[in-house]
Amino acid sequence: MGIRIKKNDRVKVLTGKDKGKTGKVLFVDKKNSRVVVEGINIVKKTRRPDQQNQKGGIMDIEAPLNISNVMVVCTKCDETVRVKKRKLENGKNVRTCGKCGEILDKV
Repeated sequence: MGIRIKKNDRVKVLTGKDKGKTGKVLFVDKKNSRVVVEGINIVKKTRRPDQQNQKGGIMDIEAPLNISNVMVVCTKCDETVRVKKRKLENGKNVRTCGKCGEILDKV
């Protein structure tokens, strides 16, 4: 089964220390089934000084979550939903909400 979460989707965390929080997907790692969500699973990392970060030090960054621990939130229902696939009349495949049928992809 393919990964049905994409970058810029709004997702809700189902398990872990940030259970119940929602955020926007920043990155999807299909190979390792991981997602990075904005403002979720914040960890402290030490960074060395470099060209972009002159100071270095301890920084807060988002760590990846397992893709099974998040679920897509429908924009119309405003609930967590299962993602279904549907083919439009023009032959394009789109992701839709499993509850209301709203198209999740920008057509």
